[in-house]
Amino acid sequence: MSESFSQRFEAGLQQILDGLAKPRAENRPDKLRERIGRLKQKSRGTSQHYTVGLVTDESGKRVTGITWQKVPRDGSQAMHPGVYCLRTNQLDWDEERLWRTYTLLTDLESVFRSLKSELGLRPVYHHQDDHADGHLFITVLAYQCVQFLRLKLKAAGIHDSWTTLRETLSVQRRVTTTFRQRGGRALHVRKATNAEPELMAIYRALGVNPEPGGTKKLTS
Repeated sequence: MSESFSQRFEAGLQQILDGLAKPRAENRPDKLRERIGRLKQKSRGTSQHYTVGLVTDESGKRVTGITWQKVPRDGSQAMHPGVYCLRTNQLDWDEERLWRTYTLLTDLESVFRSLKSELGLRPVYHHQDDHADGHLFITVLAYQCVQFLRLKLKAAGIHDSWTTLRETLSVQRRVTTTFRQRGGRALHVRKATNAEPELMAIYRALGVNPEPGGTKKLTS
């Protein structure tokens, strides 16, 4: 698992580095440090074993390259990863099936915990069976929608967990900007902020408009 997180972190750094070669790419040091910072937040602690540096031009205002080096920290989980011990009463299962079932259950619990909070289904106050059945039906239906989206994302090479996907999606906002016109009237422009590269990759995989809601203009 640690190696998987390391590969994902390095892939994210490589993606940022490759983006520097694209036309009109973001190359301001402060903005790239923000992107690297968000990548570190999603690295599950793996980033602590990396030294990441920005290579700039003579002015120091334009990043031309990114360097990183992995040096595991002493006393960390990377040096002493430990082992997983699983117990089961299914004696006819092999190691692969046991591990796959275990990860499926942990993922299921994580998604359910998130969805119940977002759908307002936590805590449960039902006292009748038919009400509880409706509660379970909505939860399972929402989980099926999540799995459908994740299946499409996996086909596009995006294997993030539901928690990571939610964090990536939460970055984009819709904002309203107000301008005062010469005649004294106010012009209100409402639009979505630009999607980050990670979010743009999700939108492309799902065939979703990267500017949800479009641009709305209102005068008052």
